[in-house]
Amino acid sequence: MDTRRLLRTSALALIPLSVLVSGCTGGSSPSDAVESPAAASSPSSASAAPSAGLERYYTQKLTWRECGVPGFDCATMEAPLDYDAPGEGSIELAVARKKATGPGKRLGSLQVNPGGPGGSALEYLQAYAGIGYPAPVRARYDMVAVDPRGVAHSEPVECLTGAEMDAYTQVDQTPDDTAETAALTRAYRDFAAGCEKRSGEVLPHVSTVEAARDMDILRAVLGDGTLTYVGASYGTFLGATYAELFPERVGRLVLDGAMDPSLSARELNRDQTAGFETAFQAFAADCVQQPDCPLGQTSAADASARMKAFFAQVDADPVPTGESRELGESLATTGVVAAMYDEGAWPRLREALASAMDGDGSGLLLLADSYYERSADGSYANLMYANAAVNCLDLPPAFKDASAVRSALPEFEKASPVFGKGFAWAALNCTFWPTSATGAPHRIEAEGAAPIVVVGTTRDPATPYKWAESLAAQLDSGTLLTYDGDGHTAYGRGSDCIDTAINAYLLEGTPPKDGKRC
Repeated sequence: MDTRRLLRTSALALIPLSVLVSGCTGGSSPSDAVESPAAASSPSSASAAPSAGLERYYTQKLTWRECGVPGFDCATMEAPLDYDAPGEGSIELAVARKKATGPGKRLGSLQVNPGGPGGSALEYLQAYAGIGYPAPVRARYDMVAVDPRGVAHSEPVECLTGAEMDAYTQVDQTPDDTAETAALTRAYRDFAAGCEKRSGEVLPHVSTVEAARDMDILRAVLGDGTLTYVGASYGTFLGATYAELFPERVGRLVLDGAMDPSLSARELNRDQTAGFETAFQAFAADCVQQPDCPLGQTSAADASARMKAFFAQVDADPVPTGESRELGESLATTGVVAAMYDEGAWPRLREALASAMDGDGSGLLLLADSYYERSADGSYANLMYANAAVNCLDLPPAFKDASAVRSALPEFEKASPVFGKGFAWAALNCTFWPTSATGAPHRIEAEGAAPIVVVGTTRDPATPYKWAESLAAQLDSGTLLTYDGDGHTAYGRGSDCIDTAINAYLLEGTPPKDGKRC
């Protein structure tokens, strides 16, 4: 799937968080008094002995230490670099927690993941989940996060220098001729080669299956009989993969903004293209009702036409931004895409578009930089590198070469007249990846798992609603909870109906009725 799409959870959309995490308060051990929801569901199978060679990982003791963020503890957990050869080296994974605040007995640990792949679970925990999840949930659970292998603080994948990444993000992603196609292809090759050069040892071992197995080690060392988990966006694929691997160890799983594991990379990219078109149409319909809309005040269709015309204009004649980087079509498109994750960003997008159309591209550039997690000093977080590394390992490439992209352009442009061409070409990135994919599209049923809640938002741009419908239907114990609204994901975004249903499930073990709509 495209390396630039499944990146944001609603709570964190457009907010750079890298300054919030440093290294990590002495805390008590997992033997603290706990009323575990998991223990009641499947105690015998959940406590089954680990596979041969993994015993030392499952029995390790975490040493908790103070974090730079008050109220949080951090630790380092070891996992085998290669699960097929667990005795031949390990990888260190960064873990953080915020202990249950009370009142009431602990229900155990609640692991969280914000998606990506490549989003830092630690930063999400410390900046949002550990302080922003509903108070009754934080009162009863230790809130826990582990950065997946290759991500952020867990031996991060590195690929390019800041200057190289600046150049990469400006490459024309809607090539009009042979020369521009060659330049885009070369950029993808250079990106892949940079990842292999700087992270070759870890690159073959950052799959979602391995990350899910790491989560099971963490579950065990935390003292939990089964896993309680909230995953957003790509985090739903991670959670569903866990359920597939360890159905008997599933406690209470919330999969919010669901992915469909049965789809190929090409299908995922095409569906996402349509998802962003749906989100843009919602933005456009709202924009034309606003007095400051730079896309006109007539109709959403007219706004779409003006948007396409603007992209074509900056493709031919980039707009100054007040710094060395100009705003060309690629950065402009990324800035618009970034604002589609949360309708709260729509006013900012209107302002940025108006300024860009008046010759100042700095607002759209800031939106694009937030999407790429670029700091003011020109450095980048490893989000985009980890995103590509995981995606390109999880699924075979969407396209075999540039000619295959050209053949697919009609279906992508039908899915989105505004974004289709660029999204199709962006899906070429895994074609040149140095490590062959180890995963393949398949249905996940997780037969025998406890009830799993799958949440879908009807106008979600990054994870289209039909993906949630599909995953809920695939899972043997899946139940679908629908939010009729805009933006990416639903939990904690202001819907009392959604939050009440999920809170009841996490606290009481009662899933919402299948098909419940908010």
